[in-house]
Amino acid sequence: MNERKLEGRIAVVAGATRGLGRAIAVTLAEAGATVYCTGRSVRGGLSDIGRAETVDETAELAERAGGRGIAVRVDHTEEEQVRRLFERIADEQGGRLDIAVNDIWGGESLTQWGVPFWEHDLDNGLTIQKRAVWSHMITSRYAAPLMAARKRGLLMEITDGWDYRYRGSLYYSLAKISAIHLAQGMAADLKPHGVTALAVTPGFLRSEEMLDHFKVTEANWRDGAAQEPHFLQSETPYYAARGIAALAADPELHAKTGGIYTSWGLSDEYGIVDKDGRRPHWGKYAAELGL
Repeated sequence: MNERKLEGRIAVVAGATRGLGRAIAVTLAEAGATVYCTGRSVRGGLSDIGRAETVDETAELAERAGGRGIAVRVDHTEEEQVRRLFERIADEQGGRLDIAVNDIWGGESLTQWGVPFWEHDLDNGLTIQKRAVWSHMITSRYAAPLMAARKRGLLMEITDGWDYRYRGSLYYSLAKISAIHLAQGMAADLKPHGVTALAVTPGFLRSEEMLDHFKVTEANWRDGAAQEPHFLQSETPYYAARGIAALAADPELHAKTGGIYTSWGLSDEYGIVDKDGRRPHWGKYAAELGL
């Protein structure tokens, strides 16, 4: 992607440390945006998740992509930290905020699969809600007024799945479905103010953590299919990220408010090709297999 259709836009990607959040930040920057890359992991101070990626690296990748990347350490479950973030953005950008992306998750090690909800660790389940739902609510609370004041903007929820079906673990499912409803509810409140709110889901995301899980790299990722055949239908984080950048630049964006959009649907609509040259379509694949 080399069209700078977001030149001059101001964006914040909450949860930009790795995975889809990182790809969104870099891709928005590539399209010309100034991107505040936020998360809990910075150089010299990693989060309790324990991975090595940092928002500092994300901001540097955004700079190399041709935009401006600004790393800010923020725990989005802490209201005061979030309030200070948006006060800083308002001060530095003259009150302007065009795009806010809620991609905070942090529930990888907290989710227990294959157990009924009453056997799932309760503290972990509630922490998932705090990290992946409360944090989105707090962030949106402080992003929305900057957009409403200017009668424009895009507030985006990143989720997993495009409907309300059960996702196999109650606490995981509740968090991901909540993101869809947050987008729908915020869209209703924001529509009179000209601000768009919507949700986006990737397909089978080939994130850094997923590559590590299958003990492969991006160079030999197909080897992961020996453990999970569905992995052959996976996509890099840049597939959805490129669709999101195209969505953000769409002059008819506000007509999409309240909707839930998929990486493969955005590919169909905007002609998006993944970083590896593929155009995986998880929707068709899942429908054919009855997943």
